[in-house]
Amino acid sequence: MAFFTRHLAVDLLLTALAPAIWGNTYIVTSQFLPPDRPFIAALLRVLPAGIALLLWSRQFPQRGEWWKLIITGILNIGAFQALLFIAAYRLPGGLAAVIGAIQPLLVMLLAWCVDRQRSPWLAVVSACAGIIGMAMLLLSPRTVLDSLGIGAAFLGAVSMALGTWLSRRWALSLPVVAMTGWQLLIGGIVLLPIALLVDPPLHNITPLQVAGYVWLCVAGAMLAYGLWFRGISRLSPVAVSAMSLLSPVTAVLLGWIFLGQKIEGMALAGLIVVLASVLSIQRALAKR
Repeated sequence: MAFFTRHLAVDLLLTALAPAIWGNTYIVTSQFLPPDRPFIAALLRVLPAGIALLLWSRQFPQRGEWWKLIITGILNIGAFQALLFIAAYRLPGGLAAVIGAIQPLLVMLLAWCVDRQRSPWLAVVSACAGIIGMAMLLLSPRTVLDSLGIGAAFLGAVSMALGTWLSRRWALSLPVVAMTGWQLLIGGIVLLPIALLVDPPLHNITPLQVAGYVWLCVAGAMLAYGLWFRGISRLSPVAVSAMSLLSPVTAVLLGWIFLGQKIEGMALAGLIVVLASVLSIQRALAKR
């Protein structure tokens, strides 16, 4: 990482930990949690985490920042999580991840259209390569298309991209812990009625399932989102959004390590392309 300063390298690595942690969600959900309760899983992931962080930080936004905090909380957490699970249920996981890989391009488009900040051509080309690499890694000839699922995946990518860009643009005065807590709380409030209406109630939860929910809450929400919002406060929104490509890559690698899933041929080439695209985007932005 000779082209990165020491502080920038630390910020990038810490931010990259967030999608790496999110990448284990598939294994935790499929191996440890009760089936067919995706919105309850999302709710128990974010709402208790938000409450805990706010009890810890005990800080409130300034009067004029409330509406910005509500909007970013809905975009980053509530709407994104709901759309993500709709897409996951309607589409193969690979296709949902490929559509989600357009996030960096969407953030680049927002920065160019609104802020008049043009991303380097290398970053744009690398973002396109990341989408292609994700398709190589995750798609198969048997992939089935579903219009509702595709729409949900696209809107989820738009929601997260817009939330990331606005969080950086508005730069609220709250410290990272309080910012993370409020966004998780707002997102949890959005998810609460959906979870109660859509998912069946939980019955006879085992200690292993409780441990799975606790992991998603502590690591997947408190720690990961804390690192994510820390990255947003220190890096460009394009650099942060590019890190999101690491989540499905991590899921594939963990499936290979723990579940015996194979990575070979086209999938292996795609994995390398995705990793190279993320690194290339960060290098292009660092040199600007």
